[in-house]
Amino acid sequence: MATSVTSDQKIIRQLNDLIELDFDAIEAYAAAIARLSDPEDKSQLGQFMGDHRRHVTDLTSIVEMLGAKAAAKADVKQVLTKGKVVIAGLLGERAVLEAMKSNEDMTNRVYEKATNEHGLPSHVREILERNLADERRHRAWLEQRIAQTASGRSSDTGIGRHP
Repeated sequence: MATSVTSDQKIIRQLNDLIELDFDAIEAYAAAIARLSDPEDKSQLGQFMGDHRRHVTDLTSIVEMLGAKAAAKADVKQVLTKGKVVIAGLLGERAVLEAMKSNEDMTNRVYEKATNEHGLPSHVREILERNLADERRHRAWLEQRIAQTASGRSSDTGIGRHP
């Protein structure tokens, strides 16, 4: 029984760390959206922010099922993740996207580590793997979008494209 309690406590701590990370991401996405002008970029980042909100909801449910209190806000990393975006906003939209990619690199690493933990219940692992797939999709889109801005294309609408 002690092993189960210890295991549950470890899972709860890990899930709360992920919840805080997702809250950090939500704050960073909100800051990025406020600093972008391209409506398609804003829309896409809004969808990604929605994914992070879903992560918080799903992980909170698990923590509460385990009889614990879930994290309810971002942690001190928020200063770093949101701060990168705010400072990047002074340098332009591409810099904002690059700051968001940097944040997603970190989020991907943390979720990858979490999904590789041994002894996770299958329902927890399934949610973590789904969240990791979201994180990989976010990073891939940001990488592609940054490459587009580097080539002079502002979006697929043709704005800023070279003939």
